[in-house]
Amino acid sequence: MRQHKIAAIPGDGIGQEVIAAGLEVLELCAKRDGGFRFDVTSFDWGSDYYKRHGMMMPADGLDRLKPFDSIYFGAVGAPDVPDHITLWGLRLAICQPFDQYANVRPTRILPGIESPLRNARPGDLDWVIVRENSEGEYAGQGGRSHKGLPEEIATEVSIFTRAGVARIMRFAFALARSRPRKLLTVVTKSNAQRHGMVLWDEIAAEVAAEFPDVRWDKMLVDAMTMRMTLRPQSIDTVVATNLHADILSDLAAALAGSLGIAPTANLNPERKFPSMFEPIHGSAFDIAGKGIANPVGTFWSGVMMLEHLGEAAAAGRLMRAIERVTADKALHTPDLGGKATTRQVTDAMRTALLGDNL
Repeated sequence: MRQHKIAAIPGDGIGQEVIAAGLEVLELCAKRDGGFRFDVTSFDWGSDYYKRHGMMMPADGLDRLKPFDSIYFGAVGAPDVPDHITLWGLRLAICQPFDQYANVRPTRILPGIESPLRNARPGDLDWVIVRENSEGEYAGQGGRSHKGLPEEIATEVSIFTRAGVARIMRFAFALARSRPRKLLTVVTKSNAQRHGMVLWDEIAAEVAAEFPDVRWDKMLVDAMTMRMTLRPQSIDTVVATNLHADILSDLAAALAGSLGIAPTANLNPERKFPSMFEPIHGSAFDIAGKGIANPVGTFWSGVMMLEHLGEAAAAGRLMRAIERVTADKALHTPDLGGKATTRQVTDAMRTALLGDNL
């Protein structure tokens, strides 16, 4: 029997609730399939760990994670810990050293969920946003000087390397090629950012020549927000920088109905390090502990993890179960306008996965 070693990091807030639900459903997927099993190790890293130890994860955290096949991540962030400490101390502290440079965020309108876009039907919004995940605006370069003085200076340096841009472009073009429409939109801001983003544009054109079967276009990031809302049917696969894709993917999730349903894969495509899978929502402390967090984004992230692990049949079964559950509006959590609880949605997923005709 195939065995997959999974590191579970629930993190903060509702991350603990949705990861628990996700692991429950993934274990059932494995039992239903019968050909593989999960060996799960949970880590209590996050803001509470920081309050006890002064760090978000132990100094040897990466060494402890490296042997795993995948990481299943919840959320990070707490009201009483600065955001830059929580983000750079845990999530980015994993993504960057493990070179998870391809952040993949699929978005579509699931059955039973209504988009805030007028007259938008499920087939009208079916996108995959590829986010460069290792450099760009989140490279971590810069600093502060003359702190506290009137002439205090803070710099945040965006880094664009030929190697980093080329590899994310090739990944995005290859992903676009694998989809029926073979269409890619390259998001840019080279009219204003005349160095790094001009390099981004130039490399996109160079890589495009390697994929003559893929149609592609280029769009400024501000215009892209209008295209997403006014002409969603014109979009299929999108590639954007770390910051631009971060913002656009949140908009995409909202247009599909809720941030609570959106998944993420942080991939190291060469598989030199484990990849990490997580819902894109935050820790949502305003609803933490109330039992109403939407676990669908975590389930969908589980689909992506199963695909990455080579368990395509189980991934397909889990996705069909998600669609069956979202189709029932009685199972919509408050973020979708319903009254269902995390427990009710999870139980419905269990029932769907055990169904004979799934």
